[in-house]
Amino acid sequence: MKHHMHHPGFKFLKEPEEFSKYSDRQFLRFCLGATMYMPGTKNFTERILNSELPYLTTMVFCFEDACPADMVLEAEANVLETLETLSAAIDEGKIGYHNLPLIFCRVRTPEQFDRFCSKLTKHQSKVLAGFNFPKFNTHNGERYFSRLLKLNNDLNEILYGMPIIEDPEVAFKETRLSELIGIKTILNQYYDLVLQVRVGATDFSSCFGVRRGVDYSIYNIATVNECLSDIMNIFGRNNDYIVSGPVWEYFRVSKSMMFKDLQDYGFEDYLLRRQLIVNAEVDGLLREVILDKANGFVGRTVIHPSHVVYVNALQAVTSEEYKDATDILGNVKGGVFKGEGGNKMNEVKPHTNWAYKISMRARAYGVIENESSYIDLFNAAIKE
Repeated sequence: MKHHMHHPGFKFLKEPEEFSKYSDRQFLRFCLGATMYMPGTKNFTERILNSELPYLTTMVFCFEDACPADMVLEAEANVLETLETLSAAIDEGKIGYHNLPLIFCRVRTPEQFDRFCSKLTKHQSKVLAGFNFPKFNTHNGERYFSRLLKLNNDLNEILYGMPIIEDPEVAFKETRLSELIGIKTILNQYYDLVLQVRVGATDFSSCFGVRRGVDYSIYNIATVNECLSDIMNIFGRNNDYIVSGPVWEYFRVSKSMMFKDLQDYGFEDYLLRRQLIVNAEVDGLLREVILDKANGFVGRTVIHPSHVVYVNALQAVTSEEYKDATDILGNVKGGVFKGEGGNKMNEVKPHTNWAYKISMRARAYGVIENESSYIDLFNAAIKE
């Protein structure tokens, strides 16, 4: 799989690299981008086999919130059949990992996860990248990952786990830090199996009876922002774990472009000045992804296919960012020097973690000329 394959005519300064579930984990954890949830009962097999979804690079079959309780067994059967068909298609050379999205399953409970593991075969597992563990906490975390480790050993495969931190014990201040530190203790024991840490801002919002409007960011909701800040503080240190951003709930069928000329201001300036680029729903998403990046999040969960192209486009790295990052990483002597564009100070030691993250995003999503280039990456979505 490779990002931006829906836009083959776009000219990158540095092309995105291909990836699959078998890629080096240190690189792969940056590659998920827009991770789209869909009900486990939905059949996507033919669309994948026919390469109808080139923009979709990471998908999650959901057995939890998106699946009614009385349909979980049906969803499990559908997903197992999908995995079997896709694995057979790889065996027969009908598709390859270059056009197979990363596939995950969001399980419902530890008990349901255990049941699904007992059904999963080695043949099916070679097209499955791993599992998302909802409402992950110190009470269920060890059970999830110990079972995942056993599954890896039994099948002799690599299947990753992604905890979703969204539990009330993290939402509430009096238990938050001890819970987060406890979760990290569990994840540290299974570090090589953890691909990303994910967050559930909708569940956090529910704890406080709030919901962000289309003109607001999740970062404007004070109680939820505190949760996200502390999660990043605990898990984002020194790039130990890659943390992805939460769902944006708004979308619109019409995606007509409002502005194409961004010569007076940069792309981010338009959004932050609230000058319309696409429409209120998409601009809100774009604004929030910019704030994701500013706060260290990489990629995010999405629940609508129209969001995928926008989220992945904004993960691309501008040439100025890339030059600064490579100069910092390549400077073995340390010290301070003027950054690309002559408008900033690059200090090697404190900027190294930032530069590493930029270099990995450049590998995964490519390097573009400048912020205005994002518009060209959006065009494929806007014309749909």
